[in-house]
Amino acid sequence: MDSQCYPGGCQVVPIWKLVAMWPSEKEEEENNVILISDDDDDDEGESTQGSSVLFVEPQEKSPLEEKKSEELVDEEGDLVVTYCKQASVMPHARHDCTTQPFERSESDTCFPLGKNADICDQCYCYICDKLAAECQLWTVPSLCHCNAHNKSNFWKAQRNFALAGILATFNLELLELDTELRRGGDLLEKFIRDLSVAYNKYLVGERICPPGHECCCQPKLPPGQCRVCSSRNMEVVYKYSDVFELVTRFLNQADQESPKAAAVMLLGAAKQIALHKDPALLRSCQNLSHTASLRIAVPFLFQRIITRLQRMLVLCDFPKILCGKFVEYFQSISLPCHCYAFSNSLNVLPWDHVQLTTVLKGQNITGQRRQKGRKTYLWEALPVVEARVEKLLEKKKYKEVVRYLRAVKCNENQRLRDLRDLIPFYLCKTGNFLDAAHSLLFPVNSLACCSACRITPCQFKVYLKIFRTGCVPSGNDMLETGPWVTAGSPLRNTVLIKQALKLLYSSEALYRNAKCWSSFIMILGSSDLLEKRGHLLPLALGEPPLSFQENVLAASGNFLEDLKSGVNVSLPSAIFSGQLHHEASLVLAVQAVQQMLCCDLPHLTSFLEIVLAFGKNFWALRLLLDQLCCEEHILCGTANLLLRDLSREEGTMLRVWQNLGPQYVGEFLCLFLTCRHKRMQSVGLFSLNVVIENLHLCPWAKQLCTFFHESGLGQLPFGTTVHQEVSKFVGAFEKL
Repeated sequence: MDSQCYPGGCQVVPIWKLVAMWPSEKEEEENNVILISDDDDDDEGESTQGSSVLFVEPQEKSPLEEKKSEELVDEEGDLVVTYCKQASVMPHARHDCTTQPFERSESDTCFPLGKNADICDQCYCYICDKLAAECQLWTVPSLCHCNAHNKSNFWKAQRNFALAGILATFNLELLELDTELRRGGDLLEKFIRDLSVAYNKYLVGERICPPGHECCCQPKLPPGQCRVCSSRNMEVVYKYSDVFELVTRFLNQADQESPKAAAVMLLGAAKQIALHKDPALLRSCQNLSHTASLRIAVPFLFQRIITRLQRMLVLCDFPKILCGKFVEYFQSISLPCHCYAFSNSLNVLPWDHVQLTTVLKGQNITGQRRQKGRKTYLWEALPVVEARVEKLLEKKKYKEVVRYLRAVKCNENQRLRDLRDLIPFYLCKTGNFLDAAHSLLFPVNSLACCSACRITPCQFKVYLKIFRTGCVPSGNDMLETGPWVTAGSPLRNTVLIKQALKLLYSSEALYRNAKCWSSFIMILGSSDLLEKRGHLLPLALGEPPLSFQENVLAASGNFLEDLKSGVNVSLPSAIFSGQLHHEASLVLAVQAVQQMLCCDLPHLTSFLEIVLAFGKNFWALRLLLDQLCCEEHILCGTANLLLRDLSREEGTMLRVWQNLGPQYVGEFLCLFLTCRHKRMQSVGLFSLNVVIENLHLCPWAKQLCTFFHESGLGQLPFGTTVHQEVSKFVGAFEKL
């Protein structure tokens, strides 16, 4: 039989464990021990060793303890307890006290009921959560805390407000309060005190003299200086500016706090400014600034508060219960007439709402849903849309972003359109390049025009680079300069050319921009491999046979005309997918650039970028110049544009030549110096003069002279001017 405990602190121990468990003197003074033997003999005349129960008691017992001793007999009669120790009284609320009677009522605060004011040493105040003897409002009339108990909603609210402060107005349980919420509550209470002072000052107003008021007293003082007239005609103006500045500082402070604290601060500020009234009514609204007029300033502040709260409800992972209480608190605010537009602004769909989840999963591509016989749409405010996109992008859920943007509706169509313009990029992030190329050319939900009409030349270049290489920027910004990663297989060469030309033809701004044409040429003349930093790897292609060039020019001419007119045509795969597909692509680019120059040369702002885009493929650039010779005015206009670019970008050209080396510069000069048209020869002469005038910046100039000798440039039949300039250049280095 193991030891057992009985009421009163008695311990029952088998007698065979007596030696091992014999209590010390100190324990004997504190405990009663009952020892039970396994001897079944019940003879009372037996010695102590033979008895079934042995009582071990203190040597001395106080009369008080003897008085408190009671006899307890179990049902079987085998055990008799002759002493019970009274339990210690623990701290407790007054209404739970066992020594003092308590009378309950719902909300009686006038005076103590019955004996509710009587307390024991361990009674606590239910409201203050401290000893009742320390409560200063224990029996104060109209505030009697002695009547408080946990069965009354009134007293529960009083307790919550006492322990939670201003947070009690948010209907938050005490267990829900954490350091963030308490921080927000403390800042809000201080703000309310400061706001009360500023608002009371606003209600007093400023007494000013009306402008242009003339003094009617003697001796006709200037306006505002006569106290008699001014006192009769003073006008009271109410300026909300000081209150506006105070609220703005508080909102700025909320932006620096944690999400929970900020939410408490924003909601509390909204409730306070919603209570503000304009004593002037409609008298001075037209003469005050937007910060001085209450009816203008309060909606402005509300807009800022609501926008921040809408984003927080989407971005911050608030517990669902806490989020609901925030919304309920806002809905309890009595909005003034100038803020009615914000009534339902915090009715933000949670992430687990069925209409939203079906859209994100691709089960509902339109966002429409029939509910109780009525069609409902996925409609959300713009800050909510922006926050959802931001959250999904943060989690790299690009497919969900595309589905959401295609389905959601918003009252600000233009800004929503700007978000939708990035759908092709998000599709590229998923590796779906063909769908991305198509989405650039087709509007979303019948908007005014497609995304291609609004993309910039830099974005055009990025899209072509993505389609060419199958790589995308690692971040969520398509123009960032970070590393690129592989997302999928690149588009076929024929599809790439067709989609790129469609983009150029769909936007007049792109079609007339030299950067777009240089990007188009550079992409077609580069490898489908990409450096980690996103730089293209240009190809130095050999010149294909003239017959091949003529065939490509013939095929591409009709193709470009049909494509420009909107006919769905395809490039001949035998030419543009064969062994010389890179060369064929450059020839087609030459044909497209020629057509652009013939139609839109006056709108072109630069031609140097197009020239440099060909890289070391001078045969393709020569083909372009030969094509332009057919129309002299186009050739002259192009040469003039190129000369203007060279004069403006002289320093840039020197840096480019330094990077590319004398071989590139030599071929560049030879190309223009040997051109049949004298106007194009002037481009070569100008470039040669740039080198001569900047020999200190051209350490490779002597190698350039060697290149002229090896290429036989000195023996070519030039015109007089060209021959003299080249001879002068070569002779200068021969003397050195």
